[in-house]
Amino acid sequence: MEGDDCEFRYGDGTNEAQDNDFPTVERSRLQEMLSLLGLETYQVQKLSLQDSLQISFDSMKNWAPQVPKDLPWNFLRKLQALNADARNTTMVLDVLPDARPVEKESQMEEEIIYWDPADDLAADIYSFSELPTPDTPVNPLDLLCALLLSSDSFLQQEIALKMALCQFALPLVLPDSENHYHTFLLWAMRGIVRTWWSQPPRGMGSFREDSVVLSRAPAFAFVRMDVSSNSKSQLLNAVLSPGHRQWDCFWHRDLNLGTNAREISDGLVEISWFFPSGREDLDIFPEPVAFLNLRGDIGSHWLQFKLLTEISSAVFILTDNISKKEYKLLYSMKESTTKYYFILSPYRGKRNTNLRFLNKLIPVLKIDHSHVLVKVSSTDSDSFVKRIRAIVGNVLRAPCRRVSVEDMAHAARKLGLKVDEDCEECQKAKDRMERITRKIKDSDAYRRDELRLQGDPWRKAAQVEKEFCQLQWAVDPPEKHRAELRRRLLELRMQQNGHDPSSGVQEFISGISSPSLSEKQYFLRWMEWGLARVAQPRLRQPPETLLTLRPKHGGTTDVGEPLWPEPLGVEHFLREMGQFYEAESCLVEAGRLPAGQRRFAHFPGLASELLLTGLPLELIDGSTLSMPVRWVTGLLKELHVRLERRSRLVVLSTVGVPGTGKSTLLNTMFGLRFATGKSCGPRGAFMQLITVAEGFSQDLGCDHILVIDSGGLIGGALTSAGDRFELEASLATLLMGLSNVTVISLAETKDIPAAILHAFLRLEKTGHMPNYQFVYQNLHDVSVPGPRPRDKRQLLDPPGDLSRAAAQMEKQGDGFRALAGLAFCDPEKQHIWHIPGLWHGAPPMAAVSLAYSEAIFELKRCLLENIRNGLSNQNKNIQQLIELVRRL
Repeated sequence: MEGDDCEFRYGDGTNEAQDNDFPTVERSRLQEMLSLLGLETYQVQKLSLQDSLQISFDSMKNWAPQVPKDLPWNFLRKLQALNADARNTTMVLDVLPDARPVEKESQMEEEIIYWDPADDLAADIYSFSELPTPDTPVNPLDLLCALLLSSDSFLQQEIALKMALCQFALPLVLPDSENHYHTFLLWAMRGIVRTWWSQPPRGMGSFREDSVVLSRAPAFAFVRMDVSSNSKSQLLNAVLSPGHRQWDCFWHRDLNLGTNAREISDGLVEISWFFPSGREDLDIFPEPVAFLNLRGDIGSHWLQFKLLTEISSAVFILTDNISKKEYKLLYSMKESTTKYYFILSPYRGKRNTNLRFLNKLIPVLKIDHSHVLVKVSSTDSDSFVKRIRAIVGNVLRAPCRRVSVEDMAHAARKLGLKVDEDCEECQKAKDRMERITRKIKDSDAYRRDELRLQGDPWRKAAQVEKEFCQLQWAVDPPEKHRAELRRRLLELRMQQNGHDPSSGVQEFISGISSPSLSEKQYFLRWMEWGLARVAQPRLRQPPETLLTLRPKHGGTTDVGEPLWPEPLGVEHFLREMGQFYEAESCLVEAGRLPAGQRRFAHFPGLASELLLTGLPLELIDGSTLSMPVRWVTGLLKELHVRLERRSRLVVLSTVGVPGTGKSTLLNTMFGLRFATGKSCGPRGAFMQLITVAEGFSQDLGCDHILVIDSGGLIGGALTSAGDRFELEASLATLLMGLSNVTVISLAETKDIPAAILHAFLRLEKTGHMPNYQFVYQNLHDVSVPGPRPRDKRQLLDPPGDLSRAAAQMEKQGDGFRALAGLAFCDPEKQHIWHIPGLWHGAPPMAAVSLAYSEAIFELKRCLLENIRNGLSNQNKNIQQLIELVRRL
């Protein structure tokens, strides 16, 4: 056991006597790096996700880092915005006026390392590979490692998720020499879901969606032994890049002055995947393939190399020299079943010595001469990449090892690596989730039997409350009808109140009642993933439509029926809690239940705590398309109590046609967690709270921003003049009426949903007009220029049939005015935005386009500027919002 502990501590296969001074040196390096980046204060109390999402002065400016302490925040801000330049650590320094950016050379240019052969072989070889420059003192990989070591589990998870969307290689094994252990980042990748084309040997192909943690794929590792004049990262990027388009998944030293030496990131293992799209011109491989990259050489990071040999189908070893020391290291792998390939340079190293040792390794590693590749020069890059791809393809066609990230974590545990998911709080939360989900065999049956207050009882109660609410505004409502509605409502509420929470709901309530904030957050994440695994099968769609799916509906629709099947989610458990609270509150108000006998009065407090931790909560029920007013107002009251004096709010909402990227826009803009890309996802309107930094709240004029995502509530066409349209128009009026700022998301500028126009007219009569921003999202084309006068004229021209129909429903008749005449729409002001296409390239291997990210940042800056300048109507406190909810 002592030997295992030693190997675990130092991350190599050498004995302790050889490395007595190593921990001290590494500890110094890590502490110096953390101090340089201003992260030393986050070693005990880790940086949280909520810390990183706060709105501050920096949220309103496109600033460049000037000192190293700016770099972590600049990285987080750009990563939140899915900016492809997030890894660029270039700083703007006034002291270097003559400093010029180094031009990016050919991506496949061979990297040549020069050194004096007489130098001591024990010298630090990393100094040759990446040379520091004054204006980039921090290697991007060092920045990433330092930030991950300073972040809590949930910020680590967010970083990994955003990096995956940017198509950056993800950290798999995080080195930490200061504490003498390395961490396998399983939890950090739990939330990453990818979609790819799956083609069985026989039958029709289809798109498959799964978690990268659970899906199995062949893995190929690329490592360096001693010194190599060939760059692993550039070679990997070329292998992963379709056609002549270069993807920089793995960071390398030719990217934007990234030539500085690594200080703390040697030993880092990165992972990236290739996913097929079903297009022959883009699919390099016929199935998903994982690629792993070890930073540093295998002699110094033997533990990581041992892990790679156990999880990979093949390992490519790049080296210029095979000495006796390296031969002994490789000889110890003689029992391995992994295939090994060597990539050499003919112009470096001792050729005869290399050949002698290679001949000795042939029977040991079970290789032949086809396993030794020589990269002659930069001129043969294309043909060399084709050879690598051919080798990978041959391995895929033969029986080979296929592993998931969970399988990799299991192998890491056996080797003594720490796995981030193994902490006690995470495992307790997982066990609680499994006690709930193991009882779910069929989602519909579970909702019917365990979530009993939803379904018909809630739909009927919601319908009665709508009718009762409409009577409040009638000129002379018949008292008999009013009494009948009140009687029916009380009967339904008494029926609901006669039930007790089911065992699953009780278990859920226990999970969110945990005194440990971390355990509560772990539980909610586990519930999201656990329910997704047992939910109804998701509709498969081509990947380019993943963020632009819209429900199919037309004609007259029953307002009590969902537009598409809702998969079971966390919102259903919270909905059940809300109905217990609603039923009990209704009976107390009617005098049918003494206040002292209440059992569920604490439920809104539990929900408000979830809102404060960053969970989106349902504002409008997606099942009945109605707002549970008592539940929402009770939640807001509890929120007011918890925020105390920091309760000034600005409400920002998005409305528009489903499938126009509203949720993606909000998530990119503010780092939120609204559901995206699911045709059968939640239908309700959800709200999420963003904190404004205390130092900025006085200037901005609010303490928090409440963001409301309307989801798929508003249809894209006037389906009928009946209940469906009236319902959509009412919901649009409600959401826009609650808001200080409303973003109208459009797929085509001339196609403003009639329900939204209807809401415009209603709100103008009330005098409450939020600040509106029309956002035209180009869903497919990548390059879109700035605002086009032609599009602006289309929006402001006299309306077409839909607009006229909406006006007629408001009984405007001849008094109807063009949209341009409405008070909120001044054509001289910038109310119209043109957002470029989301993807750069073809999914699933596409990254988010830089133009999209930059356009979203400009929109965010404009929204915050309008809030600060008071253009967003009068800001509210929570008490005023509660009254507005009741009135609307």
